[in-house]
Amino acid sequence: MTDPAAQAFQVDLHGVVDLLARHLYSGPRVYVRELLQNGVDAITARRALDPDAPATVRLRPLADGSLLVVDSGVGLTRAEAEELLATVGRSSKRDLDLGLGREEFLGQFGIGLLSAFMVADEIELVSRSAREPDAPAVRWRGHADGSYDLVELPADGPALPVGSTVRLRPRRDMEHWLAGETVAALAAEFGSLLPVDLAVEVPLSGADAAAPPPADGGPRPGHVWRRVSAPDLPWARTYPDEAARSRALVRYCETTFGFTPLAHVDLEVPLAGVTGVAFVLPAAVPPGGGGSHRVSLKRMLLGTRVEGLLPDWAFFVRCAIDATGLRPTASREQLYTDEVLLATQEALAGAVRDWTLTTLESSTTLAQQFVATHHLAVRSLALTDDTMLDLASRILPYETTDGTLTLAEVAAEHGRVVYAPTLEEYKRIAPVARAQGIAVVNAGYVYDADLLARYARRSPGEVRPLGAGDIAQVLGTVTPERELATLDAVRAGGDVLRPLDTDLVLRTFEPASLPAVLLHDRDGDHQRDLQAAMSEADDVWSDVLAGFAAPAAARQLVLNDASPLVRDLLAAPVGEVFTAGLRSLYVSALLLAGEPLRARESELMTGSMSVLLRAGLDGGRRAAAGPDDEAAGGPAGEERA
Repeated sequence: MTDPAAQAFQVDLHGVVDLLARHLYSGPRVYVRELLQNGVDAITARRALDPDAPATVRLRPLADGSLLVVDSGVGLTRAEAEELLATVGRSSKRDLDLGLGREEFLGQFGIGLLSAFMVADEIELVSRSAREPDAPAVRWRGHADGSYDLVELPADGPALPVGSTVRLRPRRDMEHWLAGETVAALAAEFGSLLPVDLAVEVPLSGADAAAPPPADGGPRPGHVWRRVSAPDLPWARTYPDEAARSRALVRYCETTFGFTPLAHVDLEVPLAGVTGVAFVLPAAVPPGGGGSHRVSLKRMLLGTRVEGLLPDWAFFVRCAIDATGLRPTASREQLYTDEVLLATQEALAGAVRDWTLTTLESSTTLAQQFVATHHLAVRSLALTDDTMLDLASRILPYETTDGTLTLAEVAAEHGRVVYAPTLEEYKRIAPVARAQGIAVVNAGYVYDADLLARYARRSPGEVRPLGAGDIAQVLGTVTPERELATLDAVRAGGDVLRPLDTDLVLRTFEPASLPAVLLHDRDGDHQRDLQAAMSEADDVWSDVLAGFAAPAAARQLVLNDASPLVRDLLAAPVGEVFTAGLRSLYVSALLLAGEPLRARESELMTGSMSVLLRAGLDGGRRAAAGPDDEAAGGPAGEERA
């Protein structure tokens, strides 16, 4: 029971408008959408009474800066106007009056009209009811300070048609939102798909001179109605043939999204009343670089960047859909997440997936274009889809030491697939593997390491990551005589590299032009990182980490004894030049592996270059001086002077 002493809340309209503008809506521009929603809802209600009633909405920017919005809807009686417009946020009782559910309507009349206060200081509504045609028309005038007045118009006044006319008078500094071109652009953006005759009055021009006059009596002199709505959805229209339909959808995509699509995918989810089309982008985009789509609800634009409609792997398409069974959020700019939306997302993802599989299995020019452009999307889908995983092994190109091949081609040629999980590891071993005829797949790019790991889990005997033994086993050992001859030099070199946590090994391999390679062991790298963390941690954490530590396997700098440069180095006396030369080979091997130079390696490189440069210059001066000048204690030029 209501307490007779209870008081109604006092609503600060300024605060409500600020809440709408700053926290609910994305900006003032949505006022046009809200007014169009009110007009379309009113027409929907009238057509429930009279299916043959006209369905028109007219927007007329006036010279004084105000805007008229006229609809042929059901109109309001005085009691309905009081019910709808006197209380902020109250649900419309027209649902009960007409026997219609809320799903028949786009918006909520009271809140929708209130949103116009974002751009207007005064809102005037004049309305005549279709349900009570003999009742007088009413005029409601609301002000930004929260006051309003509601009166019945005299019966002997001008005859008014059934429907409503909203007049907005702009707020200071908001005049541009009610300007003619702005209104026309916003009406076209929000209402181009509406199933009503929507038009904006614009000044007459050559382009508009041939436009037909409207059925409601025509525009003002010097003006013309520019129709911005179409009777049918672009993807639902009837065309002479499929080729004509494809051309029309390409034009729609170019106009709406700004690109010429590679292809299109028809979308339909009867459960949610969804129809539409997905357009395949003509150029590659990075993963996560898309995912926003154009969505309309009951043919009113919800948003041009609606997210979450498709899964992350489908970033190669942009969708335009219309839905009757999905729900908007409070701002009506995103979709409300419920069971219907989740089922819709799954169905749309299935449609795009099926098209992708069918296209890729067709071996057509389109399939080749799609793989060349959107191979990242195929890789992303293959991470979660077994059917695509199997297909991807046959169609996706990979960089390998045998050239660009698919995984199926590598397996057919070599009996297995060995892959390098990182780009650095691939660069490190590619020259040796290529020279030895070992096929190694580069899995260092986006998705590839995870994708190859998934293949390895499914077929552990056929696909596996590269191991240190794969390369070590093809590095030929030197003869015992050569090993004995270089023993001292190799030991001295090992002492030089030991502070760098690297062992020195002498082998022989092709190509001879490659003097050295740096071999890594991933477990050893992990242990070295753990040792570094232990050295920096406090005593407690150091003890904890020590439980996971194992003897760290050092990296190996493998010198190629087939290289003339290496043979010259090993023949040189152990000393400053020998040390500098070996360090230079170490840094070169790091660079060959694609690893960045840290401060320590940069200092080694600079110091080694200095030593080698001085040695080279000194040797050059001695050679230029000649034996007689050296014996005389100075250059020949100085003695002659």
